[in-house]
Amino acid sequence: MVRVRKPAILGVAVVAILVVGVGLFWFKPWTLWTDETVREEIPVAAPGPAKSQSPGSSSTPAEPAGPQAVATGKFISHEHSTAGTVKILRLADGSHTLRLEGLDTSNGPDLHVWITDAPVKEGKAGWGVFDDGKYKSLGKLKGNKGDQNYALPGDLDVNEYSSVSIWCERFSVSFGAAALSRA
Repeated sequence: MVRVRKPAILGVAVVAILVVGVGLFWFKPWTLWTDETVREEIPVAAPGPAKSQSPGSSSTPAEPAGPQAVATGKFISHEHSTAGTVKILRLADGSHTLRLEGLDTSNGPDLHVWITDAPVKEGKAGWGVFDDGKYKSLGKLKGNKGDQNYALPGDLDVNEYSSVSIWCERFSVSFGAAALSRA
């Protein structure tokens, strides 16, 4: 009969606990069962300086136009079931915002919103294409459900990008993506 020494058992137990701890930290499996809902309003640009009117003029200055959609798309699922729509809005001051509406996807570790030049492909073929070309991270996903806004950098040319991805940076995979169609 082989005798196992207590230090060997203790060593195996410590290694097992460390492996489980690192695995939990890395994968964060509890995020798959928790939802974060965001309900942001459509952004409105700050009004510009008031225009002066000539004396005696009775007309009132025109109200600034509301946000105008310059591109739209509908999410398809990749690694996780994903639904909702995306819009690129031009605000009255000329700035652009990317808006997610009715987003419904799984929560996960290290999710970001990316605008990319990659084509949207269905199935596994589309899971990892978004970091192959030009892309810009707009920041961490605020919530896996609801409506949310992401300001686009002023130097970003929206015409150079054709898709949006909910991208898991930890595992380099798209949860879902939307091809953009110009409005």
